[in-house]
Amino acid sequence: LIAVKTSDKDTVSAAAEKDGDSPREEPWEKALKTTVVDMDVGEFRGHKISVWDLLHSKYIPEENRKELLELYQAGELTLEQVKMVVSTIVTKAEAARAEPSANASSPRAETTVTEAEDTHLQED
Repeated sequence: LIAVKTSDKDTVSAAAEKDGDSPREEPWEKALKTTVVDMDVGEFRGHKISVWDLLHSKYIPEENRKELLELYQAGELTLEQVKMVVSTIVTKAEAARAEPSANASSPRAETTVTEAEDTHLQED
């Protein structure tokens, strides 16, 4: 009988883990997904988009995304700072794309990303 009760608990736990409706999100991840930004550029124009979605958009290079997430998780950046940096990167990247010489501005867009991060980190 004891084995049956243990088995029942295991079955319930396994079912809960398999259930996709209740993913175990970290608090920091949930904050990024529930905090929205009203973007006025590119494909996001006129839409509210989560900071998480912006971080994972084509505008944010993977290295920058990893760095921002690490700094945020470590408590070195606040949610507001991450939101501001990501918004700035997307806005400047879209502005660079909109220029007639879009191909020539690619290296400049990377510089802009670094400048935006430096500026926000120095404000602390």
